[in-house]
Amino acid sequence: MPRDPVYGAKGTPKTEEELSLLRRSLSGDLAAWGEIVTRYKEAVFGVALGITRNPADAQDAASDAFIRAYENLNRYDMSRKFSTWIFTIVANLCKNKLRRAKFSAPLKQVGRLIGGRDPAKIVYQESRDALVQEAVERLGDKYRPAIILRFYADLDYKEIAEILHLPEGTVKTRLHRAKAQLRALLTEKGVAPDAQTD
Repeated sequence: MPRDPVYGAKGTPKTEEELSLLRRSLSGDLAAWGEIVTRYKEAVFGVALGITRNPADAQDAASDAFIRAYENLNRYDMSRKFSTWIFTIVANLCKNKLRRAKFSAPLKQVGRLIGGRDPAKIVYQESRDALVQEAVERLGDKYRPAIILRFYADLDYKEIAEILHLPEGTVKTRLHRAKAQLRALLTEKGVAPDAQTD
């Protein structure tokens, strides 16, 4: 019977080495879990930073996410993306911190940490990065997480829906409205946005 595909960071197929690390972690091997944390910590922190916009809250959420993931590793389905599972955990933790966020973190740093695509390069021309980042930071808590997960973490609609516990149609609607808000904010600044992208 063929085994379901398994995935690692950024949707790439998991190596046998990573599967071995996860299985060893499940058996209580803390060194193996430490290697998993090392591989994913920047991406998890990047997602948390993009959602909370507060480095201290993001660090707390990332640390708590790995603790919670380890404690619940027996519930992780090895046939699914580990990144989606850990991003779901950290996104849930960040929901409790959003209202306390006091300042914005530079979104360019978030994109670098996650290793995904920068929305400024997708939605608008590269020369407008600073204005796009400012506009994304001004999005409300209802829309910003979906934009961060879509354009920084490079996740698809289904993954975002799973992480945010929303129907896929709601994710599409929020992304559409968020991009409309971004266009309006940029137009206020006298910047004409480029053609729309998904």
